[in-house]
Amino acid sequence: MSDTNSAGTNVDVVDILTSDHQDMIALIGQIKAAPGESERRDLADTLIAEVMRHAVAEEMYVYPAVEDHVPDGHDEVEHDKKEHAEIVKLMKRLEKSDASDAAFLELVQELEAQLSHHAKDEESDQFPKLRLHIPREKLVDLGEKVEKAKKLAPTRPHPSAPHAELFHKTIGPGVGMVDRILDKLTGRHTGS
Repeated sequence: MSDTNSAGTNVDVVDILTSDHQDMIALIGQIKAAPGESERRDLADTLIAEVMRHAVAEEMYVYPAVEDHVPDGHDEVEHDKKEHAEIVKLMKRLEKSDASDAAFLELVQELEAQLSHHAKDEESDQFPKLRLHIPREKLVDLGEKVEKAKKLAPTRPHPSAPHAELFHKTIGPGVGMVDRILDKLTGRHTGS
């Protein structure tokens, strides 16, 4: 995982989000290679938690920066939010799927395709624009905000939770805390 600037490094938001993408794709590889159903289920739950944290942090801090600083940023953000919504729908299906069912790995592969597409779009197009239009200090500051948001974000897709900035800044952190309490009580691990 990337270190934030508060740890004395110069990691910016692009580094952090790119590292997240790599971690997600690596987790998918682990799910596909996992020998047992229980391990596949645990890894899938961890992946879902990581994707949720990443998506919430992007919507809270990165997308407003894209809208404010990148030409045609509003259109880019609308496109990205639609992709997030599709990914969340897919993760809800994966969460309900039995790891022993053949459909489980099909959903994992579908999720891999969607995440890879989304990551490629961001890394090849949007991230370079962020670096071009936003000063480095602000990108480092955005990175710190993203890391904090990821710690508070919901760890599972919630059917009634709108992916709106207002939700994530008010109710979102509370949902994340409820998730972590439930995780602790049920002994379920969803990452740090």
